[in-house]
Amino acid sequence: MLIFRLFSVITLVFLNSCADSPAKPSDSKESVAPLKIAEPKGKTQQKVEKTSIDPDVLFMLLTAELAGQRGQYDIALEGYMEAAKRMHDPRFAERAAMIAMYMKDSSKTNEAVALWLRYDAKNPTARKIAALSALRAGDKKAAVEHLNVLLQVDPAGFENALLELVSVLQKNGKTTAVYDAMDALSTQHPDQAVIYYTQSLLAIQQKDKNLAETKVQQALKVQPDWDKALILQAQIAVFSGNLNKAKTLLKDASLKYPDNNKINKMYAQVLIKAEDYEGAVEVYQKIIATDPKDFESQFALGLVYLQLDQDEQAEESFNKLLEQPEWRYQASFYLGKIEEKRDRPKKALDWFDKVTDGPFALDASISAISLLAKDKQFDEANSRLSLLQAKFPKQKLRLVLVQAELYSQQKQYEKAFNLLTASLVDFPDRKELLYTRALMAERIDKPDIVEADLKKILAMEPNNVEALNALGYTLLNKPDRYADAEKYLQKALSLDPNAAVIIDSYGWLQFKLGNTEKALDYLQQAYEKQQENEIAAHLAEVLWALGRKEEAKKLFNKAIKDAPDDEYLLDFQRRILKGTK
Repeated sequence: MLIFRLFSVITLVFLNSCADSPAKPSDSKESVAPLKIAEPKGKTQQKVEKTSIDPDVLFMLLTAELAGQRGQYDIALEGYMEAAKRMHDPRFAERAAMIAMYMKDSSKTNEAVALWLRYDAKNPTARKIAALSALRAGDKKAAVEHLNVLLQVDPAGFENALLELVSVLQKNGKTTAVYDAMDALSTQHPDQAVIYYTQSLLAIQQKDKNLAETKVQQALKVQPDWDKALILQAQIAVFSGNLNKAKTLLKDASLKYPDNNKINKMYAQVLIKAEDYEGAVEVYQKIIATDPKDFESQFALGLVYLQLDQDEQAEESFNKLLEQPEWRYQASFYLGKIEEKRDRPKKALDWFDKVTDGPFALDASISAISLLAKDKQFDEANSRLSLLQAKFPKQKLRLVLVQAELYSQQKQYEKAFNLLTASLVDFPDRKELLYTRALMAERIDKPDIVEADLKKILAMEPNNVEALNALGYTLLNKPDRYADAEKYLQKALSLDPNAAVIIDSYGWLQFKLGNTEKALDYLQQAYEKQQENEIAAHLAEVLWALGRKEEAKKLFNKAIKDAPDDEYLLDFQRRILKGTK
């Protein structure tokens, strides 16, 4: 990697060297000006006294530059260090420091930075590097000294400097050292809100929410209208699970600073997290009214409308984004989803096909494949999937699952099982593969593999609701395993008591146990939540067993009309309704 660029001083050296070369005789008696060092630009750089370039120094600089281009960084480093010492020029010391940092030589970095600061004591970059080295070394006194100078010479950039240091040192596991340095600094500068703010961030990293709250309150006491601190205080409340407090804080801040869209956006996000979608709509509408070009909020508003099933309003929001290049693909994807929801597959497919790039390109392509498969256009679906596999080689796992689903929809369960088994060689512990293979294994009557795969998932993730439900439901095929099935299903129900599929499984267990009235209660709850075909088949069979045959037929007829090929409904028809009118 080429990390060197010619200094302007080097360029000037070459230009003046040409001027110093023998020239044609001239009538002019004006001599060529002596070689000078260009005066550094920027108010933070120390002014260097103009002086002639010593030939030895010039040679060092050229040698250092060439060594750097050849990857001989140790030679380059020594050349710039020696040039800095001879010329008292901070730029050469800076270059030496950058080389040493690139080489990850902390000792040489410290030496070069010390030299840099000797010639340019107020340079903010040098001070940041020096503070970073001190904090890494656990030298709190030196770190505080450097940060004090940094605060004096660059008060406007102090906040960003602190946050940069925190970001780097978090990765090095030095959070405590940084916090202690901030503590010492705060006693010297109690009027600096950014110090308390930084401590609050560090406390969050240390998972000390009470300390984080205390420090952000101190920051706000110093600077009450600081939006970043107000937002952080609300975030701490969210992390603590206190959504009501977060909502109150942000609502008050929004009323106090109605034009601050950073606060308003955070408020909208908290409302969404609290499932107050109507409230979020109002906030986003207010943001967009004040700034019609806030396309991020326009997109978020569309998503909230979708959550509220207000598809026409969502469509209007997304349509407004189609003319914006950075939002066109995202908007097209969700317009496709709206058309898919309206059961207009052709229009949905047209929208998905418009998403040719961006973060939604893969999702749009998979959605298109799903639509084609639903329409039984399997050749086209497979053709598109082959193209995706070539285009997104890093998405192999996800595309394997799509391929398995295509096989399943064509009732090629053995193919799906074999594909998943082969994929588990490369991804042996991936829960998605294990779960899907368990479903396919159930289809081809391999109960031992079903149970083994689901138990492997539960060994890795004991509270995996999908695996608990699937295993419990599968064991209902074995009368001697009803007790085990009940154990898994009760746990699944306790973890997710509102999931229709789990309520259905538990209701079906009660039917198998002979608790028909209890089964009816659970299955009716499940069907009210989700009018899914398998739930309808279960509910119809329980109604039939209770002698409520007309209700069972009515339910079955309604369900079969919408899904004439559903295997669960057809199984109910074959076993129960055969021979009846």
